Parts: sequence; C-alpha cells; structure tokens
Amino acid sequence: CVPLEVRRVIDLSHRVDEETQVYPGDPAVRLEPATTIAADGVNVLNVHIGSHSGTHVDAPYHFIENGERIDTMDVRLFFGRAVVMDVRDKGPRERITIEDLRPYEGRLSEGVVAVLRTGWDEHYGTARYYDHPFLDRRAAQLMVDTGVRTVAIDALNVDETVLEGPHPEGYPVHHLILGAGGGVGPAFTTARSAAAR
Repeated sequence: CVPLEVRRVIDLSHRVDEETQVYPGDPAVRLEPATTIAADGVNVLNVHIGSHSGTHVDAPYHFIENGERIDTMDVRLFFGRAVVMDVRDKGPRERITIEDLRPYEGRLSEGVVAVLRTGWDEHYGTARYYDHPFLDRRAAQLMVDTGVRTVAIDALNVDETVLEGPHPEGYPVHHLILGAGGGVGPAFTTARSAAAR
C-alpha cells in the first residue's frame, strides 16, 4: 500500500434533507422524529432515503447484475488528486465531448479523480437541474483509457437525465466506467465548493 499525502480535503457534498433533489422516480428524502426526549427520553430520527439520494457514488452493482457493491470497493478510488475539467460553456442537455477534455488529457492517469465542472450546481433545487450537460461516451472512454476510474460531476448525472420513459441510449457512460471497475457520482457534488477554496 502506497501512502497518500493529503494536502487539503475539499468536501463537495450536498446537505441531505427534505429539499434534496433526487433522480426522477427515486424516493424522496423524508426525515421525521421516531422518538423524542420529551415523550420517550431519547431522540431518534426515522430516515427514509434512496441509496442514490444527494451526493453519492454509483458502484458497478448499480448497473451490472453481479457488479461490485459500494461496501467492497477499494476506498482509494474515492480520494486522491483531483483534476477539475472546466466545461461551463456547455448548455442544457449538451454533450461534453472528447474535444472538451483534450486540454486535460495529459493530467489524467490512474488514481486521479476526474471532476467535471459544468456550473450546473447553480440550478440545484430547480427543474432546470435535470437539463444538465452530460458526458459523451467517447469522452468517458478517453478517461478510462488514461486509467481514471472515478468521475464526479456537479450535476445530477454523468449520462443524460431522461425525465420519462426508458433511456434511449441505455446509460452508456455509467456502463463504461462501472464496467471498468470504477465509480461515478453526482459529484461528490458541487464543484462550486472546489472553486471557492
């Protein structure tokens, strides 16, 4: 095991509460008292949450029947040197292409956490948040080919978010990265936290 020198930790997570925006059709977050000190002598919170609510990581099992589950994945996938790729020029439902990532290609390698900064975190909590830019399969293949196995985005999804019906492309970026044994997440979100520090 090679020790990792940590110079700075940047928390990119959203607060989880009843305002947490979820993928269409996923369970809404509900937090309600189960017991209280006044009535029961102890505070206990009843938490109802989907496994993909808020800031999270998708493990291979999310899309691959016998894929690895999050609790057995190597924790080293989820921390490391981040390469923030600025793609804030992308519009609603626009693809992030291989050409957009070329300027960062030389900085991508095994152990790097690739962070896509779309600026879409500004729309968190609104209907527009679902219309985020998304990663093209060829661009994702570029990252996987360089050894990257962890990809974060400051939007809801690395693939296009489909509001109704089946996904026409079948979540190609999820399948590619998770099939390579990696993890993806709406971003260890939001990239605005990284930009502010």
